[in-house]
Amino acid sequence: MPKQMVSSPSSRYFYPWAVVLVSCVDADGKPNIITIGASSICSSSPPMVGIAVGVRQYSLTLIEQTQDFGVNIPTAAQVEQTDYCGTYSGRDMNKFEAVGFTPQPSGQIKSPLIDECPVSMECKLAHQINLGGHDWLIGEIVAVHVDEKILDENGELDPAKADPLLSFWGEYWTAGGPLTDWHSSR
Repeated sequence: MPKQMVSSPSSRYFYPWAVVLVSCVDADGKPNIITIGASSICSSSPPMVGIAVGVRQYSLTLIEQTQDFGVNIPTAAQVEQTDYCGTYSGRDMNKFEAVGFTPQPSGQIKSPLIDECPVSMECKLAHQINLGGHDWLIGEIVAVHVDEKILDENGELDPAKADPLLSFWGEYWTAGGPLTDWHSSR
C-alpha cells in the first residue's frame, strides 16, 4: 500500500479519541466543566485514565488545587453541550448552569460529576507531565458511576447503549458498532 509522508508531524493522525467532559471545582465550590478531545486509559491495574489539558486552561489550575477531577462520558445526543463546554471558559461563568447539566456529588473526591452523563469516573490526580502546550494528567480511578439504562442483564456496560462521542480531526463522530472481540484471531 503506497503511503505519502505528510509535510509536518501532527498528533491528528492518531485517531479517534474519546471525547470526555472533565468536571472540577474551585475553592469556593463553583463547579466547572472542560471538554477534552484527548483522553486514554493508561493502566487497568490500578485503573488510570489520562487527559490532555492545555497549560493555560482554567480547569488545569482547579485540578492542581484539588488534586482530583471527574471524567464524564457524554453521549452523541449531548454534542451541543459538549461543544459549548469546550468553547467557553468557566472563569466567569457556570457552565453547568449554561448547558443545563446537574452537578452530581461524588463520594471520594471534591469535584462533582455530571449527572446527565451515563458514565462518570472519580479520579485522584496521580501524575502530571508537562508536554509543552498541554499537561498530561493521569488520574487513578477511585469510583465509577454508570446509568442503569446502559447496563446489560449481567450488570455490565452495553456499548450499543452507550453511544459515546469521538473526536476525529476536529470533528465529533460516533462509533459505528462492533467488528470482533480482542484476541479473536487465536
